[in-house]
Amino acid sequence: MTHEPIKSVVLCADDYALNAPVSQGIVALAFLGRLSATSVMTRSPTWAQDAVALRDVRDRLDVGLHLDWTSSFAQQAGFGASLGRIMWRSCVGGFDKQAVCDEIERQLDAFETHWHAPPDHVDGHQHIQQFAGLREPLMEVLTRRYGATSQRPWLRVSQVAQPGLKSQIISRMGADSLQRWAQQQRWPVVSPLLGAYGFDGNLADYAQHMQVWLRDAPLANGPSIIMCHPALSAQADDAIGPARAREFAYLASDDFVQHLRDARVRLVRASEIST
Repeated sequence: MTHEPIKSVVLCADDYALNAPVSQGIVALAFLGRLSATSVMTRSPTWAQDAVALRDVRDRLDVGLHLDWTSSFAQQAGFGASLGRIMWRSCVGGFDKQAVCDEIERQLDAFETHWHAPPDHVDGHQHIQQFAGLREPLMEVLTRRYGATSQRPWLRVSQVAQPGLKSQIISRMGADSLQRWAQQQRWPVVSPLLGAYGFDGNLADYAQHMQVWLRDAPLANGPSIIMCHPALSAQADDAIGPARAREFAYLASDDFVQHLRDARVRLVRASEIST
């Protein structure tokens, strides 16, 4: 009897430290073995305290930087703006390179100060790590800080068409350029990226989305990545809070475990395998 090969997938929970329900939900799922990575918003005022809880699951998942230019934290700090504004600035060359480098350094410094280690990976809130004007300074900073290390942080590259024209534009802006740079520098990359949807529907709808993503995750060229946005509960000021709570409920369920088995998928840490 022949069996289909097992596929390796990184399941990454974004937005750690965004708020208490998000951080609590991610830690709980990590304890259950339902995640293999998380990405941290180090501009959050709660990152220092949230780092303590995350250390309890350090051996269970990769922990990386969720580079941020669009959150309320970024905007309150004075350098950030709405996603639309950041996209416009990216298209017209509206970023000061040195200022961007300095802010990337600050976010990485904040990560290392409270995590006591370099990030396992670097990605971006709303895919901004790929945008022109942010991408090039990021490459420069990563090369300077980690280029000579034996374990370079892996990068997320969004190379899969997402549902909806706006999502396609956002996720693909600069993806090819970031991928080319990574190939030239032999920098580890995890792609393609799956997991985008409209944050709508009910629990069964999200389960169906996940089954499709698990099915569509490719076999070749190392692991692929699925992003998720779980939270223990919905916080009132979180626009996608109800979707986060649904994601948590599904990922914590026996159904998710069965869907992994059905799709012959194992969750892996990209830092522990060749990328």
